[in-house]
Amino acid sequence: MSNKILVAITGASGAVYAKVLLDKLLALKEQWEELSVIMSNNAKTVWQTELGNEDYKNYPVKYFDKYDFSAPFASGSAQYNIMIVTPCSMGTLGRIANGISDDLLTRAADVILKERRKLILGIRETPYNLIHIKNMETVTLSGGIICPLSPSFYNNPATNEEIAATVVNRMIDIAGIQQNVFRWGN
Repeated sequence: MSNKILVAITGASGAVYAKVLLDKLLALKEQWEELSVIMSNNAKTVWQTELGNEDYKNYPVKYFDKYDFSAPFASGSAQYNIMIVTPCSMGTLGRIANGISDDLLTRAADVILKERRKLILGIRETPYNLIHIKNMETVTLSGGIICPLSPSFYNNPATNEEIAATVVNRMIDIAGIQQNVFRWGN
């Protein structure tokens, strides 16, 4: 099966992670057949605030409204096999962990989990409270992967995008997509 990827962008701080993820996935387009995006209105506001632009409008991807339950990935039969939520707010994490499919993002996550496919949550919060930790545990026990937006610095990143890429590269690796990036020990 060729990869069908859904990227969901919530209103948590960290729009640079979503930007870098979209840029990298578009550069790896030979490894996927569909790339779809759900982006909340809060995510658009955060993008504009943190990145100072509306460049999300320029990506050649399929955008879906958060209440468009006719989107293909609202059903397992569409065979989307990778879903990455970044940045993932704690509210979104909580709804996913508790099976509250009240919008397209949480419905899609529910579908990915029930079909035993890759759900990667780039969570963005600090510090965590016990509710956050228990929700992360629930998602992990259900087959999802928690990937905190905690960058590494051993490759001496110089820009915000290079810092974000240290986490995004891990997400892409976890998704099973091949890429040529800095590796420890090389």
